Amino acid sequence: MPEWCLRFGIVPLANQQPCSREEAAAYTEQLRALGLANGIDRIGVAPATVMQRAREALHSRKSVGLHDTMQFTYRNPDRSTNPDAAIANAKSMIVGACSYSADAPAEPHQLSARVARYAWADYYESLRTGLGVVCNALQSDGWSAQVFVDHNALVDREAAYLAGLGWYGKNANLLISGAGSFFVLGSVITDAPLVVNERPVDDGCGACKRCLDSCPTNAIVEPGVIDAAKCLAWLVQKPGVFNRDYRVALADRVYGCDSCQDVCPPTIRLGITTKPSVVRAWVPIVHMLNMEDTQLLQSVGQWYIADRNPMWVRRNLLIVLGNIGNAQDEGVRDVIETFCNHAEPMLRAHAMWSAARLGLHQFIPQTDEDPVVVEELRNLPEVRVG
Repeated sequence: MPEWCLRFGIVPLANQQPCSREEAAAYTEQLRALGLANGIDRIGVAPATVMQRAREALHSRKSVGLHDTMQFTYRNPDRSTNPDAAIANAKSMIVGACSYSADAPAEPHQLSARVARYAWADYYESLRTGLGVVCNALQSDGWSAQVFVDHNALVDREAAYLAGLGWYGKNANLLISGAGSFFVLGSVITDAPLVVNERPVDDGCGACKRCLDSCPTNAIVEPGVIDAAKCLAWLVQKPGVFNRDYRVALADRVYGCDSCQDVCPPTIRLGITTKPSVVRAWVPIVHMLNMEDTQLLQSVGQWYIADRNPMWVRRNLLIVLGNIGNAQDEGVRDVIETFCNHAEPMLRAHAMWSAARLGLHQFIPQTDEDPVVVEELRNLPEVRVG
């Protein structure tokens, strides 16, 4: 058996003789081609070793509270940066990227809230499918392999960086070389000792800082570092009272925020345009607020909703209503009045904020026994101008 095979503990592939480095490289390329042929836009291979740089960054930022209450890969940094914790004796990570850079549809005539691009369609499903084909091929050849897509067990951006797919932009997103950042990422972790990338991509941002300048809440506190407590993409997912300091900045967003990517030169110039069969970039505000719980959750099926509680979607919609609604619109007035008297204090509180923004003070009760609502009544905003 060749020295290279012994060094990596490789065993013969199914029905094959022991492989040389050249044969391993050919096998790696076959897997890569298989992924590309099944809908993955970019694919690379990273070593399945501890992602030390990402681990240190997660611990450091968590120690100073930059994660806010966000969990995901922050929940257990030692686990989410160790591929071997996901697959025993892991040696390689096949990392795939699928574009979500679809053409933007026209804004509807009815009052609507904006959805971030990555949630316009279920782009993760395409990625799971493509990586699933690669995973099945590995398993058929006798290797252990498992797909990890949108999973807390792995820091997918660092895996993609180590696989040579791109570099970290100043907005902390991974910018795919020649294609920008509108991509969902995922991996197949395997014990197959494939030929891995050995040289990360050099920084391509240079002096550009458009993403920092465009952030509506100044959440990018330094290049590559995000304060989650200010980031709208996190705040719309975070349960609880929406921070009053950032409600106006939320503008018409109900889920996610693309501001730092919408101004990124590589992203807007080089993105790989996709054409999903169904694109939903906007949702009808009043209609969704009037939905029953089950219907509302079904309508936002692929969104991350804390505890799958529709209250957080309604909270966001109420804030958007206060930012862009027309106080003369009968439907707007009816829904504001309804939620100002809602049984749920969290929704009453945010409806009262919106009522004040719209000048609909007649719908705001003068007293309330719930502390969340009492605090809101003490901090009602000025009437929106324009």
